[in-house]
Amino acid sequence: MTLFILSETSAGYALFKAKDKKLLKRDDIATEAATAEGACSLLKMKEFHKFESAAAALEEAAALTEGKVTPTLANMLNSIKDEKKVSLAVADPKLGNAIGKLPGLQITPVSDSSTADVFRAIREHLSSLIPGLMPEDLGTMSLGLSHSLSRHKLKFSPDKVDTMIIQAIALLDDLDKELNTYAMRVKEWYGWHFPELAKIINDNLAYSRLILAMGMRSNASSTDLSDILPEEIETSVKGAAEISMGTEITDEDLENIQALAEQVVGFTEYRAQLSSYLSARMQAIAPNLTALVGELVGARLIAHAGSLMNLAKSPASTIQILGAEKALFRALKTKHDTPKYGLIYHASLIGQASGKNKGKIARMLATKSTLGLRVDALSDWGQIGEGEKEEPSEEEKSAIGVAGRAMVERRLAALEGKPIRANNVAIGPQGQQQPGKWSIKEARNLTAVEINSSPIAPDGIQAQQATTSILNLSAI
Repeated sequence: MTLFILSETSAGYALFKAKDKKLLKRDDIATEAATAEGACSLLKMKEFHKFESAAAALEEAAALTEGKVTPTLANMLNSIKDEKKVSLAVADPKLGNAIGKLPGLQITPVSDSSTADVFRAIREHLSSLIPGLMPEDLGTMSLGLSHSLSRHKLKFSPDKVDTMIIQAIALLDDLDKELNTYAMRVKEWYGWHFPELAKIINDNLAYSRLILAMGMRSNASSTDLSDILPEEIETSVKGAAEISMGTEITDEDLENIQALAEQVVGFTEYRAQLSSYLSARMQAIAPNLTALVGELVGARLIAHAGSLMNLAKSPASTIQILGAEKALFRALKTKHDTPKYGLIYHASLIGQASGKNKGKIARMLATKSTLGLRVDALSDWGQIGEGEKEEPSEEEKSAIGVAGRAMVERRLAALEGKPIRANNVAIGPQGQQQPGKWSIKEARNLTAVEINSSPIAPDGIQAQQATTSILNLSAI
């Protein structure tokens, strides 16, 4: 049986013919091919196809890494189709299987360990086996092709797309922690000067913006706060500033407090921008999962699993308790009841269910999420060739997720016996709907007895003394 050897180089495809048909069975290949003359005595070049450009070399190399036979390689192999009983040695087993399936070619691919010494000899003496190929040119082409192929893999690897989601949700969680720490520090710091302000304004962003606009509390009456607060709240702040029991601070103290308040405002604005970016990425990469559980829960599930593909491979039972591994293993060890939900608990549909129905809704939602995930991970959106088919719309991409959510909503309404709330509605800890805009509630009036019995601050100043009704502000 005639033996041919296919060598894929950075310069092109080289097809060699073995002078000895039983070359692969010899034990002295390494010794015989130690020199260029020895390698030339074992192999004879049958054909060499040089790549026309660096782009063509990249295209061929990218196809070879996936085990595909390109038209260029197929045309080259046609030169040996008239040979009878041909065996072809290839370095990649996947490529060998693909060559063996080519129509019209009676070729037996060989890609086992017996070919290692032959390919090693070809790599060492390639410039001697291929006339006209200089070693320095081959090194330059190899370096350029390796760089291009690395950029190609990083750019088009499907596993790298969801890395953006994983990094974004991790940064979002870090920002929330830092924002909470900074905002509490601002309130505690500025509270020594204007302690009543924290009870009037609960929103951290509005509190920080107010400090930047007003400065000292003595400037409250002459500062226009209409851009930051509603009229009722502005009146309440100015009234509280006139009777405040806070201590005086210096300009240097205020400068440092305002510097920290600027950090809170900047981080809050960047967090809103990052949240919008995360929503857009989730809608593009996992539209069905987003329709079912929302952007944040979906992103945390992907980050916990490591990638979208890993999450799509998981069964519904795993997705349901993903994030509650410690509780699960503790329950199995102590032979107690296992948890019913993990990260998926924070989905809005589960938040609307009562305690006895949360487990049922979590199981249904995990089942529908599994179906949507597999569509998101295994679909070929964005990879369809031109002229074949139009890119589906956003509604078509998320059709399975929307239909699954509607089914879970109907089941939830039947279990709860009440209509469910619309999508993207904030749900409180007890299942109640959170307000979505400024809302004002009046605090109770403090009597003189309550004022006199209020706790005493460390410096001897009575804390939180109130003589008028103070309006509380709550916002999401």
